[in-house]
Amino acid sequence: MYDYLSGKLVYKGPTYVVLDVGGVGYHVVISLNTYEQIKADEHCKLYISFQVREDSHTLYGFYEEGERKLFLHLLSVSGIGANTARMILSSITPVEIQSAIIQGNVDLIQRIKGIGPKSAQRMILELQDKLKKEGPDTLINVPKNQTVLDEALSALVMLGFVKIKAEKVLQNIYMTDNTINVENLIKQALKKL
Repeated sequence: MYDYLSGKLVYKGPTYVVLDVGGVGYHVVISLNTYEQIKADEHCKLYISFQVREDSHTLYGFYEEGERKLFLHLLSVSGIGANTARMILSSITPVEIQSAIIQGNVDLIQRIKGIGPKSAQRMILELQDKLKKEGPDTLINVPKNQTVLDEALSALVMLGFVKIKAEKVLQNIYMTDNTINVENLIKQALKKL
């Protein structure tokens, strides 16, 4: 129903913000991760997930679209509701959550308040394949300090090449010339794929 809200930031707290969008004040529940990323600017844009329950209609806001995607993935796990998903996103960063699920790191996940060993295992079981198929770059924004290999791999995956095969080809090329730039690495990889 809502994709994002963009407007004047009227109030910013650790659990929610109030956005004035066209004269209407929206109460938007946020994670601590989003809270830390929102600047004290007057203008703010949040990606929205609208959750309807019998007793409430709640807007959940996220600074990055990747965090919203992860929130929706967490909601798909049986036994995890919107508040628990928000708690998970508030406890550790979305990148850490994603990598913990992909790597099957039950210990890290169960350190989150409200998540026991069974819930952690269920999260891994239900989300691991989904997150692996999507790849790390489609869910969470790619960090700025990624390597030449990471950038080239992201580009090839976006072009439709199988990640594992592209990764092997890129590593072989990079081992012969580790001073190669991203563009030339991609060009050489395309010749071999």
